Amino acid sequence: MSISNANANANANANANANANALLPPQVICIGEALLDRLGPLGGDPLRDNPVEDRLGGAPANVACGLAKLGTSVAFCGRLGNDAIGISFKALLEESGVNVSGVQIDHVRPSRVVLINRSENGERFFQGFSGDKGQGFADQAFALNPLQDAWPYLQQNASWLLVGTIPLANHMSSETLLWSVDQAMQRGISVALDVNWRPMFWDVNSAFDSGPTNYVLKEIEPLLTKASLLKLAKEEAMYFFKTDDPLVISSSLPKHPDVVVTDGANLLKWTIRGFDGEMAALSPSLVMDTTGAGDAFTAGLLNQLLITADSNLSGKWITSMIRFAAACGALVCQGAGAIDPQPSTLEVEEFLSGIEGGNS
Repeated sequence: MSISNANANANANANANANANALLPPQVICIGEALLDRLGPLGGDPLRDNPVEDRLGGAPANVACGLAKLGTSVAFCGRLGNDAIGISFKALLEESGVNVSGVQIDHVRPSRVVLINRSENGERFFQGFSGDKGQGFADQAFALNPLQDAWPYLQQNASWLLVGTIPLANHMSSETLLWSVDQAMQRGISVALDVNWRPMFWDVNSAFDSGPTNYVLKEIEPLLTKASLLKLAKEEAMYFFKTDDPLVISSSLPKHPDVVVTDGANLLKWTIRGFDGEMAALSPSLVMDTTGAGDAFTAGLLNQLLITADSNLSGKWITSMIRFAAACGALVCQGAGAIDPQPSTLEVEEFLSGIEGGNS
């Protein structure tokens, strides 16, 4: 969602269902960063070349909006600057039907701007940040006390807590994230972890494709041991586990979590509830921008896990759930940014029906 359109859309497009969903105790709590993705032109540099596109994003916020679009009651908890980005993002979350009782506003630090390069075929990599005024960004100061105040309400009906690793890169946000994970586990809320490895959040001078240092591995490892669902890109699986085999990864962790390994347009692999499988990724008719495709996949998978009783799970049904999630990711690739192209359940079903019809 572009900043220029966010407030207008918030007023024009809000509907009764979204507003009602936003007032419900959430089934999923998403915790972490909300920021602005500044996308350079295809093959260009977002710092020097025009035109650029400003899109609201951040993995946990993307997942929250994706879940809301699919009809799941969801809350986002994070910290935004008291600036145009923060105001627009809060409006977008509210419009989308996301509960914002855990959103904090920072009156000192700005919302973070992430510079994104896009290749000619739409693949992207992170180039750096913009907007820091010398005291860091709002998401780095995600504070514990306000979350503790909101938590009794947020946890009432929650089945899942969705987190990533980026808040661990800063002391204040790390303390808050780890507290929420411990509280969730005490309450019986399952933890879903999207590793979302982004080296420059740990060291702004690191190469976009560098792996974690020993220090970073040590900081992230405790979170890996607490996850009930672990979602990794193939390169993340290799960085953290030296294998992309979901069963081997699951077996190496104390909770033996469900594990899904994605690989862009290539093979998806998983082990979920004792069922292992793999399938080819679903291809969209047009790839405009891959930003947020993995987050849409995560939203689709959590949505399907919530609406499916464990007694109904089978290898065939889990494959169907993965196909639904993969369709969410594929549809996001057809538009710019991570949130605008997110599909509804009906749009996913129509997309899958078209694929099945074409293969019949």
